[in-house]
Amino acid sequence: MPEISRFFGIIIRMYWEMNMRHHAPHFHAYYQDSVAVFSIEPVELLAGELPRRQIRLVEAWAELH
Repeated sequence: MPEISRFFGIIIRMYWEMNMRHHAPHFHAYYQDSVAVFSIEPVELLAGELPRRQIRLVEAWAELH
């Protein structure tokens, strides 16, 4: 999965399949041993877990980008 951003120990990755339907548009956030999946529009946690502070940082990052 290509890495698209890295900040405060959080890694954001996105996967895509050309000409194929994957799932609703989303990205994956990794922090230490935790993994979470966030939807793009609206930005919200779909699956997994991160510490609350990291969830807020990921949501703020997504709103800016």
